[in-house]
Amino acid sequence: MILLRRRLFLAAPLAGLATPAAALDAPTGPVVLTINGALALANRDGRADFDMAMLERMPQRSIATETPWYTGARTFSGPLLRDVLAAAGAKGKALRLVALNDYRVEMPIDDPQRFDVILARQLDGKPMGVREKGPLFVMYPFDSQPQLRNAVYFSRCVWQLRSIELT
Repeated sequence: MILLRRRLFLAAPLAGLATPAAALDAPTGPVVLTINGALALANRDGRADFDMAMLERMPQRSIATETPWYTGARTFSGPLLRDVLAAAGAKGKALRLVALNDYRVEMPIDDPQRFDVILARQLDGKPMGVREKGPLFVMYPFDSQPQLRNAVYFSRCVWQLRSIELT
């Protein structure tokens, strides 16, 4: 908090000259997500790297929904994907989601704007390890928006997400 205040204090004299975007802090722990491509904000070599603590500090949402991968409704919690993309200043037409096993799928960039897609870090209140499809799992709100219950949107629910490429 003190560091944020110091940044705001130092940036205040420049505020009238331009409207600079807020800087994206660098990760201090192991990187769990990398966003690259057309970014306005980067924290390492032109890309936006996030550790779990950075994702935990963002506003969190929960989705209780049934999915093809679990029996019964489960609760997925984490930041909204649109908030994560905004933190990196993401631009482009599409997102290429890439999993740890190199599974890749395209998602229109407007999906996170139209739907409350979350970047789930927890399943039923517990962190997800790699064996539980974690540490990050892209999840759509299937129960609150039944029109999403089809193969197109199921295919975009990437578990073990490691990177997002903006195209």
